[in-house]
Amino acid sequence: MEEILKRLKIIEEHVLDQNVILKNVLNFSETARYLELSHSHLYKLTSSGSIPFYKPNGKKIYFNRGELDEWLQRNRQEPSDDIEKRAADYLVTKGRRG
Repeated sequence: MEEILKRLKIIEEHVLDQNVILKNVLNFSETARYLELSHSHLYKLTSSGSIPFYKPNGKKIYFNRGELDEWLQRNRQEPSDDIEKRAADYLVTKGRRG
């Protein structure tokens, strides 16, 4: 019986994750789950203005999932191959000018 309850809990978590993925507007708890952040860390991000959010009634906080995805993808770290290619291209073009 305990094993069945564990499996049901896992299934419930997967269903909740699917619901979050399908929604465009997320509440605070859903956002913390979606971003895999603690509530306290998410609160720090909102209070510092580091993450986009909405307060339609001045109390509850909501997030646009599309904006969260964009926020997650900021500050992209380039692979070393891309950096080396840009450096080589720069040297070639600078060499032509000089």
